[in-house]
Amino acid sequence: MAQSRGTGHAVTAGFLGWTLDAFDFFVVIFLYDVLAAQFHVEKSALLWATTATLAFRPVGALIFGMLADRFGRRTPLIANVIYFSIIEVACGFEPNYRVFFVLRCLYGIGMGGEWGVGASLAMEHAPARWRGLLSGILQSGYSIGYLLAAVAARFVLPTLGWRWMFWLGGIPALLAIYVRTHVPESEAWRQHRVPNIKAIFETVGKQWKLFAYLVLLMTLFMFLSHGTQDLYPDFLKIEHGLAPKIVANMAILYNIGAVVGAIVFGHLSEKLGRRYSILAALALSLAMIPLWAFGGTLFALAVGAFTIQMGVQGAWGIVPAHLNEVSPDAVRGLVPGLAYQLGILLASPTSNIEHKLRDKFGYSWALAGFEIAVMVALAIVTWAGKEQKGKAFAA
Repeated sequence: MAQSRGTGHAVTAGFLGWTLDAFDFFVVIFLYDVLAAQFHVEKSALLWATTATLAFRPVGALIFGMLADRFGRRTPLIANVIYFSIIEVACGFEPNYRVFFVLRCLYGIGMGGEWGVGASLAMEHAPARWRGLLSGILQSGYSIGYLLAAVAARFVLPTLGWRWMFWLGGIPALLAIYVRTHVPESEAWRQHRVPNIKAIFETVGKQWKLFAYLVLLMTLFMFLSHGTQDLYPDFLKIEHGLAPKIVANMAILYNIGAVVGAIVFGHLSEKLGRRYSILAALALSLAMIPLWAFGGTLFALAVGAFTIQMGVQGAWGIVPAHLNEVSPDAVRGLVPGLAYQLGILLASPTSNIEHKLRDKFGYSWALAGFEIAVMVALAIVTWAGKEQKGKAFAA
């Protein structure tokens, strides 16, 4: 019974942390036009601020991942949550674009540290037979955060203004209290604890081929998610002339699809295996591109957006379990998170690339062509890899 409670609390902490972290990231994509007018800059400047957030995430993964492998999962997670909450609240007070840009870089450090530590803590507590399902639930927090950002854009922005969109980011600080009082330390970490920081780098060095593969895999995963999400609200406004309220409603809808997909495919991976389930999710997304990018009616766009995110986040729902299973035991706090965040560093110009492609090929073909190439490449890399489904983390 105690183990079951520990699992529930660990997964809940990871889920809430990633949900609130994603909310703090995605509020910006609903504020591109507002902030551009507020700071008297071009919209492209806001895109670069988003890129900078993504680019700084590996710094957080490295710092908090090493701390998690050396000193345990709980304390670094608590410190991380408090850090990114403070930075997000500060974003609501920025007087100009320069301060905003610096704060979004600092926020990227916090965002980069949360996923790896939270995922390792949750997966190490999860029973092997439920790891796929709980992985999907954990990763769905990202989509829930996006959904909540859309809800805030729909109701908070028109009534309280853009600063409150950031001030709501202070709520995650309360999660630190929950982790401190309810979440037990990982037994797997206790059994595989490294003696010093040097041992962490030595272990990673011995597994450099695996680590390089995981970075490549995560880079393609980042192209997949950010390429289908970050500019899509702007695409709906510019290409289809949808009103901001309709765009927010669409974002809520397709993030519901993302949550469903993460849980369904995460659970499916316990039966089909991690790689086959990722391939199935990619096939679903690929089939939806015509409706998602070229739908001629609001209904067609809604069906395409809902279903493609089922596939995109369905594939993503398997990632926490898959990365933690293939990572070395002694550096499970560092390797999954650092590979994840180096992937986002390499994929950080996604929105800028699609924006440039839009100028040459049009918005629909820019999104569609980019994602078709990404999905095919990701399927090949996934197929070429290995998996260790059901691997025991602790004796």
